[in-house]
Amino acid sequence: MDKHAFNDKLIAFLDASPTPFHASANMAEALREAGFIELDERQDWALEAGKGYFCLRNGSSVVAFRVGKSDVAESGWHMVGAHTDSPCLKVKPNPVLHRKGYFQLGVEVYGGALLNPWIDRDLGLAGRVSYRSSNGSLRSALLNTDRAIGIVPSLAIHLDREANNNRTVNPQTDLPVLISQAESAPDFKALLKNLLAEQGCDDVEAVLDYELSFYDVQGAARVGLNREFIASARLDNLLSCFIGLQALLLAPADKHSVLVCNDHEEVGSMSSSGAQGPMLESTLRRIAGDESRWQRAIAHSTMISADNAHGIHPNFSDRHDANHGPLLNQGAVIKINVNQRYATNSETSAMFRHLCEQQGQPVQSFVVRSDMACGSTIGPITASAIGVATLDIGVPTFAMHSIRELAGSDDAVGLSQVLAAFYSR
Repeated sequence: MDKHAFNDKLIAFLDASPTPFHASANMAEALREAGFIELDERQDWALEAGKGYFCLRNGSSVVAFRVGKSDVAESGWHMVGAHTDSPCLKVKPNPVLHRKGYFQLGVEVYGGALLNPWIDRDLGLAGRVSYRSSNGSLRSALLNTDRAIGIVPSLAIHLDREANNNRTVNPQTDLPVLISQAESAPDFKALLKNLLAEQGCDDVEAVLDYELSFYDVQGAARVGLNREFIASARLDNLLSCFIGLQALLLAPADKHSVLVCNDHEEVGSMSSSGAQGPMLESTLRRIAGDESRWQRAIAHSTMISADNAHGIHPNFSDRHDANHGPLLNQGAVIKINVNQRYATNSETSAMFRHLCEQQGQPVQSFVVRSDMACGSTIGPITASAIGVATLDIGVPTFAMHSIRELAGSDDAVGLSQVLAAFYSR
């Protein structure tokens, strides 16, 4: 794969995917263009060997798969998992604040966001809006202002002399987003109707509800003296979604391969479209057929959970175990935790190392410091839910859960090559 062409497509995907709804829609469009057939979970499925299929749930989670030509009960699936959501600021149900002649929107913090970087950034608004159409039917549309309509201004240091020593962020009082000056409190749903009309959605009679979040309108970019880094919002975990998608598109038609990208990982995965929900299992069961074939197929299967890893930060190297400090642009990272916060075991790790060797790609490992808590992924959730042998890996990054994260420009294309080889086994 050409690294520059790959990263151009990656950057375009990141910029076009400000929310899980947009990311899923963009993945669905790429799958359709590649000849994958969309399935409706409410209908019977008639699957054919050698063809690719996908289904969406809640508009924010995707399961895509190829039906191989072997008996899946004998060969199992090669699966890659990632998640579509990222920490962000979500608009409250009754968000309008009108204070001192300014119109603001109240927000909730979604996931474990690093809050300080959200201040003084140019913020767009995006998500899903549900409405009553002019013919009386209920519909939904994706909204993306595609421009900055809000900002959270800092308090000047003259009014907070201790800001550089001890400035914390209170999400209730410090994060309402400034939208405009206004003589009176605006009707937010009427504003959404106007924003939808600007996008060409002209059948809105009344906005009924929404799931909207703010995002940084600054686009993804190559940075560094030699352009060796990619800086962007939502690298955790749209980076893995894109890598997995590109690998699946290269997968041979005669192999049983699966890509699952779940929503709600950042808040525990407990939803109908999250990894703790039944979406993946129900899809695989429909492919397999009866219970015995399902059990046999899972026993032959392997899952690679792809979610970003913590690269060792040159300013904070003491936050890593001295022998486990992944470097950017030095390959994918195998994530290991004895308390099963990651699902890796020696066999799945050895399999991945062997794949990396075959593809000429470097590989690293990460173990959290023994005196620090460890995060987790969809890997242990999926492994425990369906009993599949699982590996946790990821591209090393800096500033995870910030409004703008950093990854190496070599690592994504390298991991996609390894995952394509995994699908081809």
